[in-house]
Amino acid sequence: MIKRTLLSVSLIGLVSCDRATEDVPPSTSDIKDSDYISAPLITDIYAGAPSARVFDGRLYVYPTHDGETASGKPEHVDYHVFSMNTVGGDIRHDGPIMHVGDVPWARDRLGAPDAIERDGTFYLYFPAEDDRGVFRIGVATADNPAGPFQPRPDPIAGSYSIDPCIFEDDDGSYYLYLGGIGDGQLQRWLGDSYLAADNYPQPRSPTLMPRMAKLNPDMVSLEHPLTEIALQDDTGNLVNFGDTERRFGGGTWVHKYHNTYYLSWSSGDTNLIQYATSNNPYGPFRWQGKLVEAVTGNTTQHAITEFNGKWYLFYHDIGLSGQDHLRSPKMTELVHRADGSIATIDTFLGD
Repeated sequence: MIKRTLLSVSLIGLVSCDRATEDVPPSTSDIKDSDYISAPLITDIYAGAPSARVFDGRLYVYPTHDGETASGKPEHVDYHVFSMNTVGGDIRHDGPIMHVGDVPWARDRLGAPDAIERDGTFYLYFPAEDDRGVFRIGVATADNPAGPFQPRPDPIAGSYSIDPCIFEDDDGSYYLYLGGIGDGQLQRWLGDSYLAADNYPQPRSPTLMPRMAKLNPDMVSLEHPLTEIALQDDTGNLVNFGDTERRFGGGTWVHKYHNTYYLSWSSGDTNLIQYATSNNPYGPFRWQGKLVEAVTGNTTQHAITEFNGKWYLFYHDIGLSGQDHLRSPKMTELVHRADGSIATIDTFLGD
């Protein structure tokens, strides 16, 4: 049995809502909740890669929707949002809040989103493929965190790749972090030029790094071109591409705790979440440790948010469906130690 390193808020229960006809999960009678530190937040649809934000004291979760087609392949064509007033309390399901067909420039696929509020307007940042099959970052707006969201006619100029995360600093500045290798196409970008073929580093060369830029006050344009974020190992050297446990794979998330910036990311094929710290939102970020052990399933992506005085990790696994493309969002408490480190979380307790 895998050792558990952090006690979950196991009071999070299963929630029943009106079921969608195209992707109803199987009965939960075969699921052993004792194998996991958390139960799914929702059971009426499959969803993954959750972002989580607190607006006006209410917690909102924005995942991708893992709809299943007749061929058994996933389709990510719309977004739903889920919200709660208290951990373990009733969860409200709003959705769909936006469909890929609403996006004038997008082709047929939506990636993991994030949301933020500024001056009473709510902004939904999302990746989608343009008519050339190249991922860009779009923005949709609403006057309510539960949407519906109206997408802008064009993606953010100079944006590319997937997995946007928006970080609001204490001084009111907003930053966009993004990037993913493989399907996220980061290996095809050389500066602002898109390459026709993959261009991965050699194992002993520095890994592909996530990108970031400060947002202009309009929240829909970049103050400067996307720049690389240096990810350093514990010796201060850049993490190598051959370091499969620590190299950047995607799913960047940034949060701040006691004046320290924490950047966390998925390692990709080893399915771990690592984290690094810096005293500057631009980095460099030095690796501090493993944040999350590998979850069940072949992907991992997360968010970290403070809610009602505690910090929580939001993630997904396939414990409900048993199928890699049909995920379920979950949450568990995250602990910052007195020395600034984060206690490693093991979400799976089974054999």
